[in-house]
Amino acid sequence: MNYYNFLIVYLVTFGSLTYGYNSAIIGSVIGLPSFFDYFHINEKTSAGSRITGATNGLFAGGGLLGCWFITWLADKVGRKRSIQITASICIVAAAIQAGSVHIAMFLVGRFMMGFGAGMVNVITPLYQSEISPAKTRGRMVGSHGFILCVGYGLAGWTGYGCYFIDNQVAQWRLCLALQVVPPLGLLIGSPFLPESPRHLVAHDNQDKAFSILKRLHHVPGDDEDVLAREELYQIQKQLDLEKREGWRQGWVKGWILLFQRKSYRKRLLFGFLLLGLVQSTGCLVINNYQVLLYNGLNLYGSMPLMLYALWDTWAAIMNFINALLLDRVGRIPVMVVGQIGCAISVAGFTACLARYGGTDNKLGNGFGVFFLYLFVTFFGGSMDASSYVYSSEIFPTSIRAQGAGFSVSGLFCFSLIYTMSAPVAFNSIGWKYYLIFIIVPLFGAAFMYTCYPETKGLALEEIAAKFGDEVAVDLSHLSLEERARLDKTLFSGDIMELEHKA
Repeated sequence: MNYYNFLIVYLVTFGSLTYGYNSAIIGSVIGLPSFFDYFHINEKTSAGSRITGATNGLFAGGGLLGCWFITWLADKVGRKRSIQITASICIVAAAIQAGSVHIAMFLVGRFMMGFGAGMVNVITPLYQSEISPAKTRGRMVGSHGFILCVGYGLAGWTGYGCYFIDNQVAQWRLCLALQVVPPLGLLIGSPFLPESPRHLVAHDNQDKAFSILKRLHHVPGDDEDVLAREELYQIQKQLDLEKREGWRQGWVKGWILLFQRKSYRKRLLFGFLLLGLVQSTGCLVINNYQVLLYNGLNLYGSMPLMLYALWDTWAAIMNFINALLLDRVGRIPVMVVGQIGCAISVAGFTACLARYGGTDNKLGNGFGVFFLYLFVTFFGGSMDASSYVYSSEIFPTSIRAQGAGFSVSGLFCFSLIYTMSAPVAFNSIGWKYYLIFIIVPLFGAAFMYTCYPETKGLALEEIAAKFGDEVAVDLSHLSLEERARLDKTLFSGDIMELEHKA
């Protein structure tokens, strides 16, 4: 275990915290009556429902654009600089929302925050995947989902605490002002982040990449830095292979090639669909409108806010467990079981809402709350962290930013559809809206079980074989003797020249 590597992985999770808190805090804000009172909005009218939907829809729309923009920025200026630019955008957006004096100003800030959140939700797991060793990549990149849900939990507890503030305007302004803290922490810590070694090799800076790899992946007893040498060798050879196939010819040309090749179209489909399936469990609708759901179960006052905070806290715990499972059980089995469990949980909640919603039946409403917690047990323990790990590792280095950005855009596309329509759907068809989140995950689990390849334990360069592409150097099937012979060639070959340059 390399503690420096873990430190860097967790330092960049200020980005995860940024996305988690800044996307979830709206659930607490719309649970505070003072927010609607300040802007003279009646959330129970059709006009109020549209504005409530717009707060989430604009965030999702901004996130969609942010996902696409980061695909260009990450390759143009590097992963580290992209992280710094993203953090700055989120800080400005938070300030605009907290200082809003008109609903239009708030919605502009919400859109900007969505743009920054889309960027940070791509660049954080992408960066983590490129600096993590194969054997622990699931746990390391899974920290994104874990800390992201810590942000959800902090948003929930912030809303609960602010409910008791006497100054009603300060209630919701404080919730929004605290959005500045996570991206500010990311910006302050960013000078200590090394650039991604894979980005450096892709831009012909092998000597610096080698020095970073040695520091990131050095382990006790590896005095010759064998792991770093092997990894650099794989990265170089795979990038050489990709260049011979036409990659690294510009951002626009890259997108064209990306859709021309069947194996890459397959990766794009799987990544986009995976993040879409995450949203099709109903997670964001349940999270962002959870206080209103508790109202539908005849729970009011501070109780819904406390239940919401506890729900998000439990989600964070389950995400931590999810991250630990990925390198042991694998990505696909965990996600298949999770989707089935989510569908069952939503079915139970829907039945309770249909039968007991709006009544004083404490037992029936209690079971409704139970099914919401059962849902997050399955979702947090299977889908959240897993989806970011899988979507960030299935693309080759030359197009990883584009592939990961396109994949995470699926989250915002489906989120835009589900959250924009949710307030109106709640008012018109009620519990029937949740049938979507029962049927789609069951189909998704079946498709994933039959079609998605497992990537556990493979180096990023070796995953190409799972999609039918050529792998320049595959070390996953070599014996210890064969690896030892390869190491000798590395010690005496081109990579040794890097030490003379350093």
